[in-house]
Amino acid sequence: MREQIIQKVQQEKIIAILRGADSEQCLKVAQALYDGGIRLMEITYNQKDPGSWQTTADTIATIAREFEGRLLVGAGTVTCPELVDMTAKAGGLYIISPDCNEAVIRRTRELGLVSMPGALTPTEVLTAHRAGADFVKLFPIGNLGVSYAKAVMAPISHVKLLAVGGVNEKNVADFLKAGMVGAGIGGNLANKAWIEAGEYHKITETARKLVEAVKGV
Repeated sequence: MREQIIQKVQQEKIIAILRGADSEQCLKVAQALYDGGIRLMEITYNQKDPGSWQTTADTIATIAREFEGRLLVGAGTVTCPELVDMTAKAGGLYIISPDCNEAVIRRTRELGLVSMPGALTPTEVLTAHRAGADFVKLFPIGNLGVSYAKAVMAPISHVKLLAVGGVNEKNVADFLKAGMVGAGIGGNLANKAWIEAGEYHKITETARKLVEAVKGV
């Protein structure tokens, strides 16, 4: 199953990132993303509110159950092994972090999930890779741009890198052409204002643009 998820990420290329939505909103966003052609969704844990972690895990479980493999769900902002355990129990398939935490990477691999830690420098990228990461999230890449991504990848092209932070339908193809295998997209796709206004059709429309942008790259 783990290898299938890795292949799916490389095939689909886009992971939608959802932050700060309640359970009902998450389901609606998931449907909007699916309608737009997105097949990978990350639901993030709120590090300011550990009391909300179980609710987040429950939401992951609900989406995993409702979509039954049609939309593959994982967890984001995973900063400790405890959250890896909660995600695995909920049926999440991959673990995404803002940093390179070797304990999180090890636990992710122990449980048979796909590991996607965050890194910015070559040292961090290779530390994550050596610890067992399947992908490394180059984050935040938007402020540094494609030229930085190319510079990082030049000596470490064997590591599967994901572009995250400031990526949108206008620049995603540029990152992929530079050699990155995929991208994580948050507020430029699962836009908080659209969600609060119930304008889920805008998420679907943007998802379609992103899917179109990555075709054939």
